[in-house]
Amino acid sequence: MHEKQTLISPKLVKYGKQTLRYAVLIYLAFIFFMPFFWMVTTALKGRDVIFINPPQWIPNPAHWENFAEIFKRMPMFSYVRNTLIISLLPVLGQLFSAPMIAYSLTKVPWKGAKYAFPIILATMMIPWQVTQIPMFATWAKLGLVNTFVPLTLPSFFGWAYYIYLTRQFVKGLPDSVIEAARIDGAGELRILYTIVYPMCKPVLTTIAVLVFMGCWNDLNGPLLFLQRSEKYTLSIGLQMFLTGTQNEWDLLMAASALFTLPLVIIFFLAQKQILGGISTTSGLK
Repeated sequence: MHEKQTLISPKLVKYGKQTLRYAVLIYLAFIFFMPFFWMVTTALKGRDVIFINPPQWIPNPAHWENFAEIFKRMPMFSYVRNTLIISLLPVLGQLFSAPMIAYSLTKVPWKGAKYAFPIILATMMIPWQVTQIPMFATWAKLGLVNTFVPLTLPSFFGWAYYIYLTRQFVKGLPDSVIEAARIDGAGELRILYTIVYPMCKPVLTTIAVLVFMGCWNDLNGPLLFLQRSEKYTLSIGLQMFLTGTQNEWDLLMAASALFTLPLVIIFFLAQKQILGGISTTSGLK
């Protein structure tokens, strides 16, 4: 007597795996999206319905005037201007310095390259809490406290993490193209700006987005070096609003939404470049 064996179709197995995969991704996306959704909906609620039980997921009616109230309570335009200054200048600084340092460490033959790179990586192990006091003392002696210089100038000398990312990408560029340019008489700077920079577009886009997001979110640096209110950034303004308000969660969530929205837009517009740049520098496929 032969037992009947039921065979599951390979297409059915593949379809089941894909369905399970998408279900898990949708569930995780829902978990990560919920805090942002709750922040936006709370910003549109009246103060009397924020903590009701069961919670009101969709505000009815929507109080758009909460966002207008934020502009009355905070000098938003001044905060945005200052935040853009300390966010865009470091982007330019990293795009200028990181490829130059990475190119010199990988494609320019000199004896100190193999010693310089480990030293650069070693600086990543020093916590910010260890260096903030001597850094403040140095900038104070230079008379540059309460200016944007301490928050922007160091980026033009390169940050270790972005030098590492760029080095990993430049290291994979073909040496034949660079050697051909040298044979044709091109100098190192011309090779850097006409050959290396265009080929590094994926990793440079990643660096630009990461630097901008990091500086936009930064609170420690502006809080340490900026002392006058006209120099304050969005992060300081949001922190002051948090400590100054009492049970005004609707206004606090409105301010947080305005602070977060640019980062969300930038990330969604550049997510492919970010993932592509990280994958090419880390070796992931």
